[in-house]
Amino acid sequence: MDDNQDTQEIPLRPLVWIGDSLKNIRSFPEEVRASVGYALQLVQAGETPMDAKPLKGIGSGVFEIVKRYDTDTYRAVYAVKIGGKIYVLHAFQKKSKQGIKTPQVDIDLIKQRYKDAVGREKQ
Repeated sequence: MDDNQDTQEIPLRPLVWIGDSLKNIRSFPEEVRASVGYALQLVQAGETPMDAKPLKGIGSGVFEIVKRYDTDTYRAVYAVKIGGKIYVLHAFQKKSKQGIKTPQVDIDLIKQRYKDAVGREKQ
């Protein structure tokens, strides 16, 4: 049996990094960076990573990947329903020690970047 018959190449949707998202992910610890990168690659292939959950109140198709590392929590927020691309809207280390709620300053930034991404797609 030919090995090439068992594999099928899956086209990946392009990633678009908004604002400082890429720079922020690059500053994450290597283990977190690799995990978020793998999760985003799954998203590009049309899958939903196990550690992704909908982020409500932003727009349709906005998800958040949450990674815990040591005593810190890292988050990457992306949108899947804006055209044919995956928009990475924000990536950050959660600083608040109270609860799991995303800080309002980050929510406001994500909302603005979502609007920007929608505007880009309409051009």
